[in-house]
Amino acid sequence: MSHFDGLINTTMPVADEDFVAEGNYVAEGSQAGLDEPPNVGIGYELVGRRTQPNAPIHMVRSWIGPTDEPTLWVKEHAHDYDEFLMWTGSDPHNPRDLGAEIYFDMNGERRTITTSGSIFIPAGVPHCPLGFIRIWRPFLFTVLSLAPSYAAKAA
Repeated sequence: MSHFDGLINTTMPVADEDFVAEGNYVAEGSQAGLDEPPNVGIGYELVGRRTQPNAPIHMVRSWIGPTDEPTLWVKEHAHDYDEFLMWTGSDPHNPRDLGAEIYFDMNGERRTITTSGSIFIPAGVPHCPLGFIRIWRPFLFTVLSLAPSYAAKAA
């Protein structure tokens, strides 16, 4: 037995959370209300209970690919815990440039985002829709839940 058992994640398992509240394709396909956007990559668990049973947080990361089509990705929802969303551009010479124009609503207020960054979402605050206006270069999208597992409820 190693000191690393249950602490290190070297497998990055596919995230299989229930995203029905968000209207996302992951759980119920078209029954959830949204089809899978073709430019959204697989979500991989970086931190979580699948490989780190005592982890107090949950983090998933996906690549988002180029598209010229405006796309709604996630519907409005809320959580019983705090959450961070992060988006990181892939240009090593200008990491602040997202390479995309996306939109995000929180408590009914919309922001258009074109730079790498993050947002802190306090527990209980309705957030999203989240969508893409245009993406010309892939970027990473990360969700950090300040809870051991992901759960959402319709807002």
